[in-house]
Amino acid sequence: MRRAPRGPAWAHRLFVGPSVLTLLVLGVYPLVFILFAAFTESSLGKPFQEWVGTETFQKVLADADAVSSLGRTLVYSLGVSVASLALGVVAALALHGAVRSGSLVRTLLLLPLITPPVIVGTLWKLIYNPGGGLLATVLGFFGVPAQTIAPLSSTTWALPAVAVADVWEWTPLIALLVFTAILSQDPQTLEAARLDGAHGWRLFRHITLPAIAGVVAAAFFIRLVLAFKVFDLIFMMTSGGPGQSTTTTSYLIYQAALREFDLGKAAVITLLLAVLVTLVTIPIALIARRLQANHE
Repeated sequence: MRRAPRGPAWAHRLFVGPSVLTLLVLGVYPLVFILFAAFTESSLGKPFQEWVGTETFQKVLADADAVSSLGRTLVYSLGVSVASLALGVVAALALHGAVRSGSLVRTLLLLPLITPPVIVGTLWKLIYNPGGGLLATVLGFFGVPAQTIAPLSSTTWALPAVAVADVWEWTPLIALLVFTAILSQDPQTLEAARLDGAHGWRLFRHITLPAIAGVVAAAFFIRLVLAFKVFDLIFMMTSGGPGQSTTTTSYLIYQAALREFDLGKAAVITLLLAVLVTLVTIPIALIARRLQANHE
């Protein structure tokens, strides 16, 4: 059998070139820059001044605030991701049950997603305001003094308060992804399960959940990555305070680079965060891929 003639090599390079260039500009170059900054004495205005090896790594790892921010970011990210996933799945099931009002509800679910994070942070900061905010007003009806309701001023409640805003913003994304997966189920399989007596929790546990498990795991992966990157809400609502109670790693990178002008320190913290994110997300990505393959 005669093989079809292949196109000229220049045409292949022409089509592949933009993708390779985009990868180099958006991926490789920033990584190389961060690596060089991490191992050199680098300021915001004068990077790569002097080679210092692992000295900056040792200083960062010896900094209690930096190490604490990594742990705080991990706990925060896992917490908001699990909460968003649970609420998103419940919302998707409720949305599927109310199919007649589905289009309206889906439109309403998009509102938090299309709202800029800066606006979300401002909105929730006003909600938590003890001087007439929504939370203080509602609790005031039950006789709770407004002066005692200031979660963003509490080292204990500031981070959970930010987490509530984060969950509110991104839960609709999970709900819409899961809802789409539910709609893609085989209706004949569902009907057969109902005829066999599977309803409610049993139907979800044995039929629906295995069918959408891959999408749920993928949605959790996406949500976790977004949670690790949280910065806008922290910046708008607490500025990392009170104290260091809401200083996540992303906010610490901002402080090191744009407040202290220490580009080397910011680069090291960025690399440590990248390692943490990789270690946490790779198992989840593998699980999502395996579940999706089993479903197919």
